[in-house]
Amino acid sequence: MTLKERYAAIVGWFMENRPIAESELHFDNPFQLLVAVILSAQCTDKRVNMVTPALFRAYPTPAALAAASFDDVYALVRSVSYPNSKTRHLIDMAARLEADFAGEVPSDIDALMSLPGVGRKTANVIASIVYDKPVIAVDTHVFRVSHRLGLSRGSTPYEVEQDLERHIPPAQRPIAHHWLILHGRYTCTARNPRCSSCGLSPFCPSKSE
Repeated sequence: MTLKERYAAIVGWFMENRPIAESELHFDNPFQLLVAVILSAQCTDKRVNMVTPALFRAYPTPAALAAASFDDVYALVRSVSYPNSKTRHLIDMAARLEADFAGEVPSDIDALMSLPGVGRKTANVIASIVYDKPVIAVDTHVFRVSHRLGLSRGSTPYEVEQDLERHIPPAQRPIAHHWLILHGRYTCTARNPRCSSCGLSPFCPSKSE
C-alpha cells in the first residue's frame, strides 16, 4: 500500500464511520474554548469540564478574567495539571485579548500564538474549531496515531502536522484532528491498543495480531 493509498483508505474509513467528530471540551463561545484548551494541556478533557463551569460563571469575559486575582483564579483551577502556570497564563491571555484584540479571539495563527499560554497546537485547535481553518492540531494522541497508522514519520509535532496537511484535503483537515484524537483516546490507546476491534486495522502497519 502506497502512502497515498493509505491516506485515502484511512480518510475514507473515517468519513464513512465517523462523519461527526467534535471536541469533547464544553464551551459556548471562542473565549471559553480558548480557556478550556489552555487548561487541557497535559490534562484530561473530563477534568477540564469539571473545572470550567464555575470558572466561566465567575469570569464570563476576557475583561473579567484579566481583572481577576491570581488567588481567585487558582482556587477554581487548582485541580488541573500545572495550576500555577495555567492560572498566570489565563489572566495574562485575557489581558492581552483586551489590550491587543478588543476582547475578541483572533483567527490568525500567529496572532493566537502571541497570546500567553498559546502554542501552535492550541492555536490550531482554535483556528480549526472556531474559524474552520484548514489546519490540524497535533497533540500526543494525534502524534502517536499518525505514527502507528504510517501517516507520518515526523519526529516533532510540527513535522507530523506538515505531513498530515500535505496529504489530507483542506476541507477535511478541521475534522481530521478530531478523528485522530478520538481514535487515540478510545481505540489506539498508548497502552494496550484495541487492534482487534479497530476498523482501521486492515490499513495499519502497526497492528498487533
